[in-house]
Amino acid sequence: MMITPIVLSRTGIATPPEDVSYGWLGDIVVAVMEALGPIGLSLAVFIENVFPPIPSELFLALAGFTAASGTFTPAAGILWATIGSVTGAWVLYGLGAWFGRYRLYKAAYMMPLVDIDDVERTERWFLKYGYWTVFFGRMIPIFRSLISIPAGLERMNFWLFTLFTAIGSLIWNTIFLMGGYLLGSNFHLISDYADVFSNVVLSAVVVVLAIWVTVRIVRNRRRANDPNYQPESPEEAAARIDRLVAQKPYGSSRSSER
Repeated sequence: MMITPIVLSRTGIATPPEDVSYGWLGDIVVAVMEALGPIGLSLAVFIENVFPPIPSELFLALAGFTAASGTFTPAAGILWATIGSVTGAWVLYGLGAWFGRYRLYKAAYMMPLVDIDDVERTERWFLKYGYWTVFFGRMIPIFRSLISIPAGLERMNFWLFTLFTAIGSLIWNTIFLMGGYLLGSNFHLISDYADVFSNVVLSAVVVVLAIWVTVRIVRNRRRANDPNYQPESPEEAAARIDRLVAQKPYGSSRSSER
């Protein structure tokens, strides 16, 4: 078996050679980070927050490898990754606030594979556990993006939302980026598996999405063939959440405005 040569960066940490592949997605992310520095990482994390199926864990680990090569410092990577997380969360917060509850429920009603129940369940989670869901939700894949929508719907204090998002994202980003940075010194142990890891992650995302779509299609067909099934209207679901919001201490939300 041929041994892959390892070089030392100016930080004294062993770094991967230039011809190592991280998989097609990983190679793109690394190329962007090498060209733009930590700003490239911020852009990748921003996109992941707006499109949650993209795995930010992979981005952050690769950012750690890139930082180990001396392209940028771990502190800069963590800072810019957190900026990307916060700005991505702002976009979804703004969409929730702009749409409002009734318009969002109507949009969900018209989408073929989305239920009003999906939107209502997320809102109920937010209302039940309060603003702390924004903090802890930042450390749960996919949910960390979606939780920004009910925060916008309920007009959560914007600066409090930003603070909780920033702190939660900072913890999450630090764990994965520093993990990648520390593994940089032992890259020879994982270099043969980088491409496999990237492809496994992407395959898992595709499989999960395929299963979800299939389950929804089967369920919708079953409902269409059931003469007793009556779908709930957006107005009924939104009115029910309005009543729940009115019982909360922050029930002065204007998100129900049409």
